Amino acid sequence: MQRHIRTTGIALAIGLCALAGSLQAQTPPATPPAAPPAAAPAGPPQFPNMTFFISSVGSPFGADFGGIEGADRHCQMLATRAGAGGKTWRAYLSVQAVGGKPAINARDRIGKGPWVNSAGVQIAANVDELHTPALNKINTETGRAENGRMIPSRLFVVNQHDILTGTLADGTAPPPDKDMTCGNWTKGGNDGSAMVGHHDRMGLRDDEPSKSWNASHPSRACNAASLVATGGAGLIYCFAAN
Repeated sequence: MQRHIRTTGIALAIGLCALAGSLQAQTPPATPPAAPPAAAPAGPPQFPNMTFFISSVGSPFGADFGGIEGADRHCQMLATRAGAGGKTWRAYLSVQAVGGKPAINARDRIGKGPWVNSAGVQIAANVDELHTPALNKINTETGRAENGRMIPSRLFVVNQHDILTGTLADGTAPPPDKDMTCGNWTKGGNDGSAMVGHHDRMGLRDDEPSKSWNASHPSRACNAASLVATGGAGLIYCFAAN
């Protein structure tokens, strides 16, 4: 009798194991949780309402932008990256008269204003205000790049306050007797020079040129090393002309 019970028990155990295995085989495996969607790569800050900035970078060839049209393209490219490419951007640069071609004044090619920086701060309401020292609001705080960052002033370890303009204080081109535009923005070597302004309105002296945003002093030469040596980085002012 005991042998019969033992045999029956073993058979029952085997049957239960087989049943459990069958149920386990029929049960679908748990679905793993879906992976979270990959985050989109962060792009540059966007400032679609911006109408004025200082370029965050200059030309890789010093003051040589391939002419004033190349400088305009440089402004347009940077503005587009910052979400403001729907506007027509112009470099605040003058062109000297040469070879029978007339001069081009920086003040005549940047539109009528008003102009605001990436933070929405108005730096000038119109062209006349832009060229009036007491009314112009370009300074260390407002002179920002297209990416919203402030350009280092002469109080920083790295000074980049020299901004290329090739322009006199009233926004007009210099006379043609001396190169003040690095060959109308085609020279990037040791010859030539370009007028620069101080965006931070500070200099070595307490005089108007030192405080001028567009006509402080000539650069040492037109190559990148010379522009850096005098306190710059080959940066330019960019204005939306419409």
